Amino acid sequence: MKRSSFLRTLMAVPALAATPKILHGTPAPVRSKLKISLNAYSFNTPLRDGSMSLDDMLEFCAGTPIQAVDITGYYFPGYPAVPKDEYIYHIKRKAFRLGLDISGTGVRTDFTNPDKQKRQADVQLVKDWIECAAKLGAPVIRIFSGTQATGNWNEVAAYMMEDVKACIEHGRKHGVMVGIQNHNDFIKTADHVHQISKMVDSEWFGIILDTGSYKTGDPYQQIADTARYAINWQLKENVFINGVEQPADLDRIISAVKASGYQGYLPIETLGAGDPRVKVPAFVEKVRKALG
Repeated sequence: MKRSSFLRTLMAVPALAATPKILHGTPAPVRSKLKISLNAYSFNTPLRDGSMSLDDMLEFCAGTPIQAVDITGYYFPGYPAVPKDEYIYHIKRKAFRLGLDISGTGVRTDFTNPDKQKRQADVQLVKDWIECAAKLGAPVIRIFSGTQATGNWNEVAAYMMEDVKACIEHGRKHGVMVGIQNHNDFIKTADHVHQISKMVDSEWFGIILDTGSYKTGDPYQQIADTARYAINWQLKENVFINGVEQPADLDRIISAVKASGYQGYLPIETLGAGDPRVKVPAFVEKVRKALG
């Protein structure tokens, strides 16, 4: 082979190596990056009665296939006040050393309250915990619409979302996304999710899609219909079909998640009677199977 031909061949090798492998004209499938997280509410009873600490919960999760934790604010000492930096960084370091990410946190809010001063107090609560989330390294904070709405739904949604927008702007400044959860409260249906989502034009806002809180109609259809708005999830053991509770078809839900293009964490949440130390690992295995 002539030297010039050899050099041309050699120069072509890196370009070939950098090209994705295509078989019969079809691009190689992209592997799903979905990861299992645990919402701390699964351990609500032991965390509330003091028989388990956040450190204990982190150590438990580290012994399972769980890859991250979502720690709601009220499990931190002193809530609703933000804990001291020393404790925030202790939890952050503990999770890191155990190989766990912190996928999110959350606070309880009621932006449907007609009392503007009380709503402003909730805005400040969210802002404080956004700053805590940033210190934790949590990319998302979860908030709730509320339960006290009276009168016209659209009018309540309008003043509610003005307050939520103030939270979103603060989240943007600190690199934390704000997600509002459909929780069968003011936000009950897929139509409500559509309306709320269209009221905000920000890449720092989205829905925390709670698979167990569409309690009227077909939950699977509503999950698939609103999955595109999700910036995080609450994956629960059961769903409600026309108001009747039954075990969730995880294959259908995971298919909807994947079809939406979501590639982040899937926080699971187990509810009801039973030892979470038994229930959580059992549910994790079901989710892992559905993830394939």
